[in-house]
Amino acid sequence: MPSPSSGSPSVLRAAHTPWETPLTLPAMSNTHDRHRRYRVTNRYLEADGQPVLPVSGELHYSRVPRARWEERLRLMKAGGITVVATYAFWIHHEQTEGKVRFDGGLDVGAFVRLCAEIGLDVVLRIGPWCHGEVRNGGFPDWVQEAPVQHRTNDPAYLELVKGWFGHLGEELHQLTGPDTNVMGIQLENELYDQPGHFVELKKLARNAGLTAPIWTATAWGGADLPAGEVLPLFGGYGDGFWVDADAPWDPTFREHYFFSHVWDDPGIGADIREFVGNGAGDAGSAGGGTGAAAPAPRTPSVLFPPATCELAGGMATAYQRRPWPQGLDVAAVAHNKIGNGSAWQGYYMFAGGMNPSDGLQESQDTGYPNDLPRFDYDFHAPIGASGRLAASFAALRKQHAFLAAFGDRLAQMPSSLPGALPHGIEDTTTLRWALRSDGTAGFVFITWHQPHIPLPTYHDARFEVALDAGPVTFPGQPVDIPAGTVAHWPVNLEVAGVTIAWATASPLTCLEPSAEDPDSLPTLVLAAEPGIPVELCFAAGTEVHGAGGSDAAGSYRIHGNEPVVATARHGEARLDILVLPAEVVDTAWVLGSPARRELVLSGDPVWLDGRGNLAGRSRAAAEVLRYRPGARSFEPAATLPVLPAAASVDVAAELVKAAGPAPATYGSSANRAAAPDPAVITELARAYRLPLPVQALAGAHTELEIHWAGDVARLLVDGAVVADRFWDGSPWVLNVSDAGIGPGADVILEILPLSPEAKVGLPAEAQRRREASQGDLAALDSVRLVGWTAWREAPAT
Repeated sequence: MPSPSSGSPSVLRAAHTPWETPLTLPAMSNTHDRHRRYRVTNRYLEADGQPVLPVSGELHYSRVPRARWEERLRLMKAGGITVVATYAFWIHHEQTEGKVRFDGGLDVGAFVRLCAEIGLDVVLRIGPWCHGEVRNGGFPDWVQEAPVQHRTNDPAYLELVKGWFGHLGEELHQLTGPDTNVMGIQLENELYDQPGHFVELKKLARNAGLTAPIWTATAWGGADLPAGEVLPLFGGYGDGFWVDADAPWDPTFREHYFFSHVWDDPGIGADIREFVGNGAGDAGSAGGGTGAAAPAPRTPSVLFPPATCELAGGMATAYQRRPWPQGLDVAAVAHNKIGNGSAWQGYYMFAGGMNPSDGLQESQDTGYPNDLPRFDYDFHAPIGASGRLAASFAALRKQHAFLAAFGDRLAQMPSSLPGALPHGIEDTTTLRWALRSDGTAGFVFITWHQPHIPLPTYHDARFEVALDAGPVTFPGQPVDIPAGTVAHWPVNLEVAGVTIAWATASPLTCLEPSAEDPDSLPTLVLAAEPGIPVELCFAAGTEVHGAGGSDAAGSYRIHGNEPVVATARHGEARLDILVLPAEVVDTAWVLGSPARRELVLSGDPVWLDGRGNLAGRSRAAAEVLRYRPGARSFEPAATLPVLPAAASVDVAAELVKAAGPAPATYGSSANRAAAPDPAVITELARAYRLPLPVQALAGAHTELEIHWAGDVARLLVDGAVVADRFWDGSPWVLNVSDAGIGPGADVILEILPLSPEAKVGLPAEAQRRREASQGDLAALDSVRLVGWTAWREAPAT
């Protein structure tokens, strides 16, 4: 394999590999727990009788204010999420034994009903142990302190679980079952050596009235799971807070930037296995348990397809290590899993949040090696805790639109790896790609990106894909693949009777002809890749007209940096092909159902309301363009403000208290630095009063955006701490209303300095700022109130 910088043309070869075993139907969802819509096979999931590739995103209802649920869920759906996964944290509901709460933001039944109303399915992760960076893994203190063998079949422990599941069953009465939107229930989490315990938990859940066609369990770490009883689910994090502060980029993270048929991630949860009981010997303390993972295979069960529930949507921030995954980092890992043969894309987290009260976080005080913020659980998720979108949202939205349009085909295509694979995780020269194909058609997946260690441009690439009818070689001329490329290129893709032999642009979606527009044609939407020319080749006998033109080799080239349309005709079949330039793709949203998809362009959040009309919010006047297939052009959507934004204004912070000297350490556990106690922050932090103008708090959605540097920041409203953050170089964004900030509130921002000697791992840019600081680092760069206008689509005239 030539070096990517050598300039020598290289042919990258892969051959379609058929399924190794025939299609089979496990008992789960077929003979047991049959469902009106869902069932599982050994190759893929089905919904409504068709193969499907679900996309699940995690949102914790108890970490998001109830008033925000609907907007968050509609945003998730607009981002291509089809299934909402959520933990039911026991400790959030029953902090005191016998005092069980399901009111307000804890109303899990209302949350499931709202998901159904919006058209989202649900996976309930009912624990009883959940992790989720929650105190005691979700056990209330009174359960944690009970004299039982936790997470085992100890009858005394099972009696406690029976009570918890019983409460959930009462709240979810008639909300689970064959005709509901609850398609899955996860039992336990990160339990490695108790297969019999899953069977007992499943019985308890059933007896409580909880049921679903698909029962799941996390399978990473070589978990020993009961065959046939649970669908093994995997994860993939490209970085994590759970390794040592000064550790290099861990191999378990780096592996996810390569295509592979290995699904386990042994790194997830590895740091707590010796701290949290996982089997016999646990007498109730956090330090009990065997801590050992069973030596199970690192590939999926032969009964079920490979599926995930914890692809990194971002990453939590621990005190001792503070990763900040960027949008492309998140998108690359997810894209690789699709190329690897994923039958279910599941993200953790997709929407961040805040702990509902103080003292509910994972911490060294409760026997864990890591200290997490007391309130903050933003997770750098695609939808942040304030509702602001991260760059990962647009990058993933592109993939999800593709899965919605082509998932029925892709689900039936096994993954094949190329003949020349990278020789190890240090290899930065061998192109990373894979093929999914049914032997006739397929998609070539390319992911040429990784964080921390940059990749060079890969020069002069051509692909040879061996299918049943012979090889397909493309493109016509070798192409350079820039670093940062995340692409899925079609081979023999048939749409509406027209076949694209290959293309160097990624299918985004298909738009059906509009009944209201007799001149419209079926439209294939392609997304161009940055720095890569768009070249298409059609089946013999196809005529192409419109933007672009044919070259000497017979392929069709598209030029320009504006959306363009070409029309292909093969016999009586006609197809429009809309090509979105790379500069536009991140503003593209595919909304609606398969029968009535619509494509809109918007740089700000947009979704469909309960009537199927456009809605959203914007920082200025809404600028939304809707594609009209009949006109072959984008037209402005008519919008009306619902609640106007308050003006965005800079805030002149007033220093009210100087900082004290920061110590090098506040203690440690298991070689992990401990977070400072609240009293220490009060004593040593620099404090600013934030005079927030009343008129700037009146908008429908107003954010407080803080750019700062230091160690720990806290926000106090009328003397009470309402939010906190560990510094990692990212801006801190809070929803003003959710923070309890109203007119006349006394708002104080505290910034604790970061000692140059503190054993804290930071992202590279933040570390450079730290090293450039003379002594302790504590700075407030800017504070701004950012107002958003809520809008809806104007009624048709």
